[in-house]
Amino acid sequence: VPALRIRGRHRFERDGKMIAVTVHDEVCFKSDAENIAQFAHEGSHPFTYQTKARRVEVAYWSAPAECLESPAEMAEWCQLGFAAALRAAAVKSRARKSK
Repeated sequence: VPALRIRGRHRFERDGKMIAVTVHDEVCFKSDAENIAQFAHEGSHPFTYQTKARRVEVAYWSAPAECLESPAEMAEWCQLGFAAALRAAAVKSRARKSK
């Protein structure tokens, strides 16, 4: 994946956009309404955490097992995460402009 940088040990960025994180030694890719079905189809699960009041699901899903074994597969999933990050940035940009 071109221009992929690892920030610290837990955050993966491309062109300044966060595309994946590591949580408890598990890679989780950025997700959104357009790519969640692909993650679910591959048996991935959403990253969640528990607060005192509730369980929170964030926009990151676990990496499919196959992509951890294949650089070509990893590149494809990184691209899916990057595309989701770009869409999220576009939504934030539109929201700022409308204020």
